[in-house]
Amino acid sequence: MLKATFLGHSCVMATDGKYNIIIDPFLTGNSQATLNADQIKVDYVLVTHGHGDHLGDAVPIAMKNGATIIAPNELGIYVEKQGAKAHKMHIGGAFNFPFGRVKLTIAHHGSAAGDGLIYTGNPCGFLISMGGRVMYHSGDTGLFYDMKLIGDMNKIDLAFLPIGDNFTMGIEDAVKAVEFLHPKTVVPIHYKTWPIIDTEPKEFAARLQGSATKAVILKPGESIEP
Repeated sequence: MLKATFLGHSCVMATDGKYNIIIDPFLTGNSQATLNADQIKVDYVLVTHGHGDHLGDAVPIAMKNGATIIAPNELGIYVEKQGAKAHKMHIGGAFNFPFGRVKLTIAHHGSAAGDGLIYTGNPCGFLISMGGRVMYHSGDTGLFYDMKLIGDMNKIDLAFLPIGDNFTMGIEDAVKAVEFLHPKTVVPIHYKTWPIIDTEPKEFAARLQGSATKAVILKPGESIEP
């Protein structure tokens, strides 16, 4: 069993009934968020890159819960310096955690933290095997052809893909990403948080009608069980 809950922007919380994880916990300052950081109870925090709208509340959530942050190596070093526990990984690497297996994929984006833009390594996406399902969270990324390899090598039950354009893929490229990944279900993320990424998820869903992938638009706070 896997239950994934969208918390706005790119933040996703998931549980298998025993373990709880959260990905890119940008809650403070996120107008879409339906929960605040103090309400989050998790065992692990996964962060795709160091930008504030993804690293977000990762450190305080991890420290409050005694949770471990899973992140690319340089970002892991950064959060350790902030006082959090980290399990550091890198692109292409995988590790078996108590809740399941995590593998890091490439993401075409940047990664720096803080007002001083401290370098935090390569951005990533996550392939997560949990509760008998495979979930792919691409992080912030543009379209890349290796998504086809990711889709060919993994039977993805649920994918979270950005559609906001400007900083990430827009709708057209996200539709092509679905074609490469062929997940059973896809949920659009990283849109409408600010006017510059004000794209329409219904257009994305409409473009996928007739395909083998079901597009599900989740409002912040809504959940899906793939």
